[in-house]
Amino acid sequence: MSKEYEISIDPRILELLGPNLYTNIYYVLAELIANAYDADAKNVYIISNKDDIRVEDDGHGMSYAKGDVRRYLDVAAESRTTETDSTTKSHKRKKMGRKGVGKLAALSVSENVDVMTIAGGDKSGFVLSRRIEKDRKLRAIPEDKIEFEHITKHGTAIVMKAPQYRLHNSLTAVKRNLLKIFPLVSKDFKIHIIRGKESEVIKDFDRNIMTELITLITLGRAYASLGDLVPNTFPKKRKELVGTYPTKAIPLSLTDNKGAEHEYSLEINGWIGTYQSTKGRKAEMTDFPDNFISLFANGKMGEFNILPVVGQNKLNEVYVVGQLHVDLFELTELPDMALSNRQGYKSDDPRYVALLEYVRRDLLADILRRRDTFTDLRNTDKKLKKEEKQKQDEENLRVAFDDFRGTASKAAAKNLAKLGVKMPLESLEKIVLDSINQNSPNLGLKRLVDSQKKRILISQTLPDKSFADIVHAMLVFNNVSSEDILYTNCDDEVCRIPEGRHVYEYLRDFFIESYSDQKIFALFITSENTKVSWGAITEVGAAWITQIDHKIFNIRPFRPEHPLDDETQWQSTNRDGKPDELWMTPLNADIFCQKVEAVCDTLGYKKKKRAENKAHLGTLVSIRKD
Repeated sequence: MSKEYEISIDPRILELLGPNLYTNIYYVLAELIANAYDADAKNVYIISNKDDIRVEDDGHGMSYAKGDVRRYLDVAAESRTTETDSTTKSHKRKKMGRKGVGKLAALSVSENVDVMTIAGGDKSGFVLSRRIEKDRKLRAIPEDKIEFEHITKHGTAIVMKAPQYRLHNSLTAVKRNLLKIFPLVSKDFKIHIIRGKESEVIKDFDRNIMTELITLITLGRAYASLGDLVPNTFPKKRKELVGTYPTKAIPLSLTDNKGAEHEYSLEINGWIGTYQSTKGRKAEMTDFPDNFISLFANGKMGEFNILPVVGQNKLNEVYVVGQLHVDLFELTELPDMALSNRQGYKSDDPRYVALLEYVRRDLLADILRRRDTFTDLRNTDKKLKKEEKQKQDEENLRVAFDDFRGTASKAAAKNLAKLGVKMPLESLEKIVLDSINQNSPNLGLKRLVDSQKKRILISQTLPDKSFADIVHAMLVFNNVSSEDILYTNCDDEVCRIPEGRHVYEYLRDFFIESYSDQKIFALFITSENTKVSWGAITEVGAAWITQIDHKIFNIRPFRPEHPLDDETQWQSTNRDGKPDELWMTPLNADIFCQKVEAVCDTLGYKKKKRAENKAHLGTLVSIRKD
């Protein structure tokens, strides 16, 4: 019989919508793959040829006699109106399609698209075009011209001719991009990517992405096992980096399509994590970036990236990646909340608003805290390794120099004896060795050791942290590197003692039991809290024993005493009640700046001018007359 293909839509709509409905080749492919999924296909073949891009599937296909083709050409007719027709023919899958416009996706790529299908031996074919005749008839493809490359008994082929978009040159990149927008693949639904003799098969979630993460949060039992794939970088802190949560359920009161209000549960499943590094992650113009939080419903992507909406432009947000599944977004009895281009959701829908609020307030904040924990652990680990290397280098230097002294003194003594010096060999050896010891600093051997030392210790108690922070800020303002400052309660992790190290062990290793003769310069923050702090008293004693230079920054009414240098003028600051209610007189503000500048002069830092320092100090503490 003669077959006719009439499209039930105003022809102008294809010309208007076709080229503009989708903005990316992978969104188009996702729509065609979704159609195949809804047709209960087990295999989808994406074939990139020289002159076309072909998408074939081994789904049920469409029968002309049974009205399948007519229903396909009924554009914008909803494919889901009740829960009964919300599943595929096999009743094993939830339908992805709903609006009835996904079939137009291919027109975003090509002006003319061949649609060929077979079901029960019944072949049909027609050309879907952006421009059709006024009678709405599409050009038929003769049955002898209907050909398939990978299917035989049933299925559908969509051929986008002279495509305006092309797939990535690398099939691996194509695979990566498809997995980002269509992760619902399994042994029962495979995607084959073919170009010439090359081919890739997608049959499982991209688990490789988990090996690139250092933190992860999973939601729901189906995703809990992903945590096992994240590298165990810091085993003792595993629970602080990887979290496994149950499905997040948010109760909502919503109005269904009939206007009746019901209580629903917005259930969120999926995962969110952070990369260890973003290096090498620059995407091609047609690719999707690796930094995103995607939303899926019924396995189909509804929005690729909500991160710009939920984020707060924090630097560590560039490491975030995630995929969240919210099937309530596609519940048939509720209004359709997807935008017409299937690339986003209506921003005022209560389901969307609730999801964004949860991600912004809880989920994103949680994963960023875990990322900060990893950064602290990594920095601590680097510091410990650096210190171990420093200690080993110093020991090697010590051994090498001791060996040099012994060898050189013995050789010099023998040479002097040969020249006729009349003294015992042991005496000559001692004279030469003493001379080497006296002049060894001039050899520059300690410079390497000295260059790796902390140079300034801010000795304080935790209740006086607000004043110690001012001293620290003024040092940094005067070009003192934070790397050179040891301040145990500092907000800047660089200044603190490495995790796992005790402050006194650290001081002993690097400032007393060292080949270097460089001594740390101590700035003592003293107050009534000092005399009841064992740690502060110990540091004062250590300073006196090792005879290191120090300056005193005092909070009244406390009066510093010996062994501190209480005979030299100290700086005084006033406190009104609370620890951070500090103020200085103009005189003591000047003395404060004078002492900071003196430290810079002693240690060779390029200090600021007095006027600049006083002005900056005024931004940190109140300066007023008595």
